Amino acid sequence: RNMSSAGPEGRKKMRDCDGLIDSLVYYIQGAIADHEPNDKATENCVCVLHNLSYQLEVELPESYARSMYMQRRDISTNDRTPGCFGTRSRKVKEKQQDTPLPEEKSNPRGVESLWHSTLVRIYLSLIAKSTRNYTQEASLGALRNLTAGAGPMPFAVAQTVVRKANGLPSIRTMLHVSHPTVKKTAVSLLRNLSRNTSLQNDIAREVLPDLVSILPEYVPASDVACETTASICYTLYNLTQSSSHNARLLLNAGGLPKIIAISMNDSNMFSKASKAASVLLWSLWSHTDLHSAYKK
Repeated sequence: RNMSSAGPEGRKKMRDCDGLIDSLVYYIQGAIADHEPNDKATENCVCVLHNLSYQLEVELPESYARSMYMQRRDISTNDRTPGCFGTRSRKVKEKQQDTPLPEEKSNPRGVESLWHSTLVRIYLSLIAKSTRNYTQEASLGALRNLTAGAGPMPFAVAQTVVRKANGLPSIRTMLHVSHPTVKKTAVSLLRNLSRNTSLQNDIAREVLPDLVSILPEYVPASDVACETTASICYTLYNLTQSSSHNARLLLNAGGLPKIIAISMNDSNMFSKASKAASVLLWSLWSHTDLHSAYKK
C-alpha cells in the first residue's frame, strides 16, 4: 500500500508485476463473497488499486493507449469529422462519449483489470456494503481516478458506473455520511461523471436534490468542506449549464439562496467555494426563461 503511492515509476513497476493486480482483485472478490467487506486486508487491497488507478490513462502502456485512440480515430473518420479532436460539435462529442470501452475482455489480466467493468462493479459493491471509511474512500477515489480526463476510458467508465452498474444510489448515500473526506471524494466523483453530457439528466434526476441539500448556507471554515462545496457547485454547473429543466430542479430544491449566500461571502471573497458559486450563478442566469422564477 505504501509502495503504490511512490510515484509514476513505482506505479508502473507494480502494474507490470505479473499476477499482482489479479491477486488483489481476487482477494477482494473473496471478501465480498464471504460477506467480509470490512477487514483490514480488503482495505489495503482497495487502497493499492486506488493508487494504481491514478493517472492511469496517461500512464498506460503504449499498446493499450494506441488501441483506444485508434478506435476513436476510426469512429471519427466514419462520421466524416476532421480528425479525432478536430471538432467541437456537441453531437459528435456525445457520440464519442457513448463509445463503449475498447476491447473489454471477458477475463481481463493485469493492468486490463484496472479499468474493466468487473472492478468498477466491485468498487460500487464495497461502497454499498463496507462501513469502513478508508475502504469507502478508496473505492470512491478509484472510480474518481478512472473517470478523470477527457479520453475514451473516463467516459466509458462513467457509462458503466451510471447506466450498466446502476451506481448512483450507492454514491448518493455517501453524500450524507459524516466523514468529511468520504463525502468530498463522492462529490469529486460526481463532478467527473457530470462532465459526460449523455449522463447529465440521469445524474440530475438521481442526485441533484441531494447535492443541494448538502450545500452549506455559507462558505465553510475548513479546507476540506470548502473544497467539497466548490465541487458541488461545479457539479451543479455541469448539470444545469445546458438544461433549463435541471436548472429548475435546482431552483425547486431551494438551491438558489444557498448559492447566492456562498458567492457573496465577504470574508472569503476569493475562496474556491465563492468563485464556484459565482460561476454557477452566472450560468443559471443564462436560462432567460427562468428569470421570473428566479426573481420570485
